[in-house]
Amino acid sequence: MPQLPEDIIDRLNQMERRLKALSTAVNTRPAVSEIRPPAQTGSVTINRPLFRIFDGYGHEIFADDIMTGGLARPWLQLMPPMNVDKAHWPSTTSATFTTVARSFNPIWQPKLRLSVNTAVSSGATGQVKVLVDGQQFGPPVTAGTTYDHTGLIPGDMKTRFGQTMLIEIQAMAGGGTVYAQPVLIYGTQT
Repeated sequence: MPQLPEDIIDRLNQMERRLKALSTAVNTRPAVSEIRPPAQTGSVTINRPLFRIFDGYGHEIFADDIMTGGLARPWLQLMPPMNVDKAHWPSTTSATFTTVARSFNPIWQPKLRLSVNTAVSSGATGQVKVLVDGQQFGPPVTAGTTYDHTGLIPGDMKTRFGQTMLIEIQAMAGGGTVYAQPVLIYGTQT
């Protein structure tokens, strides 16, 4: 029996279903938790699988170190051991807020936790505060107490990811010296 041509209405309905499916496939964003295979470039032959995870904006947020094992990204900063003698801590005798310590750090997480030990010389008073990219980060503390604050990093995480932030510890003193020694810093999630 010869095959008859499909009815034009049936063919139009079929084409409409295919167009909807294609449109949905093109406009659907991959899941944030999706693990994408890396692009293999160059002439390096690797017999181990690569493991990379990207966020919804295309930032590589996790990667393994295929050469030696372990974690490649995010690379985690560790603080060096700090002097416990306050005479060797960053300090000021200024009556106005002055930067006594500064660091540059990569932005991998949307929040930052920073803890700073503070002290004063005998009879002195003062305050200690922290700036992140020129904006106050948490409330100032009375010198002689511990500054410990966790908060959002200024700016838009989507556009700042992987960039460098400037952290400044500022202090002011009255009648002596104020000391400020950072003892803990790390990024964290929201």
